[in-house]
Amino acid sequence: MQEFKGLVTLKGKPITLFGDEVKVGKAGPDFEAVDNDLKPVKLSSFKGKIVVLSSVPSLDTPVCDIETRKFNEKAAGLGDKVKVLTISMDLPFAQKRWCGAAGIKNVQTLSDHREASFGTAYGVLIKDLRILARAVFVIDATGVVRYKQVVPELSSEPDYEAVINAVKGLVK
Repeated sequence: MQEFKGLVTLKGKPITLFGDEVKVGKAGPDFEAVDNDLKPVKLSSFKGKIVVLSSVPSLDTPVCDIETRKFNEKAAGLGDKVKVLTISMDLPFAQKRWCGAAGIKNVQTLSDHREASFGTAYGVLIKDLRILARAVFVIDATGVVRYKQVVPELSSEPDYEAVINAVKGLVK
């Protein structure tokens, strides 16, 4: 495991990320998180689908709320070959409540709160806060990382257009 200092800031102040570095063109590391019903979910369970992994600090914050709602809207037009996952350290109960209140139907939320398996496997665990940095990874149907975006400022939204273009380039 490595520490990545200064790659991401929080309101201009550098923060330290912890975990393994994920590289485009390499296999996406498997991880295990839990769904809203406390059932374990692994990346490998989506083999054969294009997977968008969107990590957020907390669904109960304004930027994460906006981001997940936007990905929910965009996921509706991507077809059944694509699965969009939003991963946070929020407890599954809080994720379920938030999804119900927000009307989220096209994005599956997963909680990494138990072991930080996703956060450390993808190098987006914020060391001192034990929350996830804002990042998006696109994994192709064979499990290879085809796109990576670690958002430099935690309070900023990702580049949605770049993510969707990466996905559309993989859908055949």
